[in-house]
Amino acid sequence: MIAKHVAMRSQGKSDFAGLVNYITDKQSKEHRLGQVRLTNCEARSIRDAISEVLATQFANTRAKSDKTYHLIVSFRPGEQVDAKTLASIEDCICEGLGFGEHQRISAVHNDTDNLHVHIAINKIHPKRNTIHEPYYSHRALADLCGAMEQDYGLQQDNHTPRRQGAEARAADMERHAGIESLIGWIKRECMDELKTAQSWSQLHQVMSANGLALKARGNGLVVVASNDVTVKASTLGRDFSKPKLEARFGPFEPGQTQQTSPRRTYRKEPVRLRINTTELYAKYKAEQATATANKTAALEAARQQKDRRIGHAKAKGKARRAAIKLTGSGKLTKKLLYAQASSALKADIDAILKQYREERTAIYEANARRTWADWLKQKAQQGDTEALAALRAREAAQGLKGNTLRGEGQTKPGYTPVIDNITKKGTIIYRAGSSAVRDDGDRLQVSRGSGQAAVQSALRMAMERYGNRITVNGSPEFKARVIRAAVDGQLSVTFADPGLEQRRQSLAKSQSKTDGKARSGRAGVPPIGQCPPSMRRNRLQTLSQLDALSFEKRASRAPIQSKPSEQERRKARLRAEMDAKKAKRQKKGRSL
Repeated sequence: MIAKHVAMRSQGKSDFAGLVNYITDKQSKEHRLGQVRLTNCEARSIRDAISEVLATQFANTRAKSDKTYHLIVSFRPGEQVDAKTLASIEDCICEGLGFGEHQRISAVHNDTDNLHVHIAINKIHPKRNTIHEPYYSHRALADLCGAMEQDYGLQQDNHTPRRQGAEARAADMERHAGIESLIGWIKRECMDELKTAQSWSQLHQVMSANGLALKARGNGLVVVASNDVTVKASTLGRDFSKPKLEARFGPFEPGQTQQTSPRRTYRKEPVRLRINTTELYAKYKAEQATATANKTAALEAARQQKDRRIGHAKAKGKARRAAIKLTGSGKLTKKLLYAQASSALKADIDAILKQYREERTAIYEANARRTWADWLKQKAQQGDTEALAALRAREAAQGLKGNTLRGEGQTKPGYTPVIDNITKKGTIIYRAGSSAVRDDGDRLQVSRGSGQAAVQSALRMAMERYGNRITVNGSPEFKARVIRAAVDGQLSVTFADPGLEQRRQSLAKSQSKTDGKARSGRAGVPPIGQCPPSMRRNRLQTLSQLDALSFEKRASRAPIQSKPSEQERRKARLRAEMDAKKAKRQKKGRSL
């Protein structure tokens, strides 16, 4: 489990309402949004809770920093945590950071390979109206996560960041965008050569051979690539900071311009995968260029259309004023008419500008530039098998773990279940009733807490995709549920595990015997109007021996008396007591 604070770099971007709207948006996905929880809020709806938090933030007029704290709690791939445990973890983390009494809204997301929780916290105390900023929050979060992993039996994770600053941001870019960073490229391609340099000249020579240049900037050094991408030298390691290098080689010496061409150069291209993506990346670049050109043309066309509409509105207003001028009305009447014409023109222009803004927003959304990983994800959702294979070939992609089903056959043609989402690791999330089934291309995973219908749906998917021989991995409880699903659904499936297959066959036999007895029992009782059994034939039976009911005429049939309930008896007693009191009062009145 990892907890991370997402800081706002600009005060203008601090928006509690926008953050909550994002984390509670389903984004047209059936299984993206899980449990939404409001804490320390008087309101009972999300909209009212947002208004309550904004009012609390507005009450503090002295704080100039970000008033919203965005926290993400993420779990290991395949790890499923129930709602009660998630709520306890959220409470423990917020209490440990000092936000125990603060208002917050949390939402569970299931649309990625890692179950994660977004927590939007109001940093303004709801009663004191003071702002709280946790001290060294990354250390506190690391300690809290380690303690909760032991308390709740979660998978252990590394809570000490191995990268910091620019190196950490570069690693995030490679993981989310799929594009190789300059820092990552240097460390993978030429770091060993840079470490062997024994002088400034050798260091400059190695840099030049790899298409790099080491230059002084400010009080430090920077590494510049051939495409003008720049990174601080100290980001490559502490040994490459200016003080460290000058302690080894003496005062800094600028490098000389080299005439020879470098052996290799850095290009802002995808991270190297297990498969060749050259053609896919060329297609990606072409589509991005086309989208940029289409966006420019569409924006220009929308601007021209807006100018024409405003021109028509102004011409219409001018004609209206000319008509007013020609009227024989009085001065006061003309003044009123001119005011009405001006208001009408202003309303027309406002409507035109509003329509123009909406058109611009639609154009930007339709022609938005996507990262390499997002483009692959979009193409995979459209059915591109090469894009899906590229996602699954990424270094970050790992096989599903936990409760999984795996087949030994090949994917059958025509296998098209309803897809809810595809993650950046190439995991397909299928809809299975109210639950979800995940597919990484090798195995299927059923989320923890799914109903028996979801388990049976996953088993049917595995059979339709791989065949009838299935391997089951996971907890004993999950294996028992899979066996029960196979028997209840009467699926012609065979489990690879001999023990599971023996249990399935045994359960299927006992189920068939039970069903057979039930059918035979129903078959032994003949329907009304057919011949009686052999033991009852050709005999004169008395009424005491006759297996029949006597139906009297409707007019003479006495009503069936049912036993009164406790509530009816209580009402009867109260009614009797009231009648007795009433009779007593009447008797007393007659005596008087």
